[in-house]
Amino acid sequence: MKPLFASWQLWALLSAAFAALTAIFAKVGVTGVGSDFATFVRTVVILVTLAAMLTLTGGWQGLATLAPRAVLFLVLSGLATGASWLCYFRALQLGEASRVAPIDKLSVVLVAIFAALFLGERLTAVGWLGVALIGGGALLVASGL
Repeated sequence: MKPLFASWQLWALLSAAFAALTAIFAKVGVTGVGSDFATFVRTVVILVTLAAMLTLTGGWQGLATLAPRAVLFLVLSGLATGASWLCYFRALQLGEASRVAPIDKLSVVLVAIFAALFLGERLTAVGWLGVALIGGGALLVASGL
């Protein structure tokens, strides 16, 4: 039996819980604030928090230890994250959190598709049904019907 903190499922559930709090806190936080500036403030908080965590855990690494391919894809991931956050905060400023978040979570559907196309990952028929249900559910919640 794996220790609880070695379980990817636990970390995924914690990620979902913190993502939910992110939506609620951000919705309140963007009131009267430019969404791009709000994203900047959030990013600074994340940078300071991660720097503290790396310092406390001794997790700092030299950039030279990273393969060029890893650096390229980490940079691309960072750019995609930044674009996602900017769009997310703008959407939260314009719409209701309970409708914005489900559309944002269509990323689950896109990850499954991209992982199949670009990483060669395969889902079972039941897995694809689940992906379709996630997509349909997100659209139903977001539509407000």
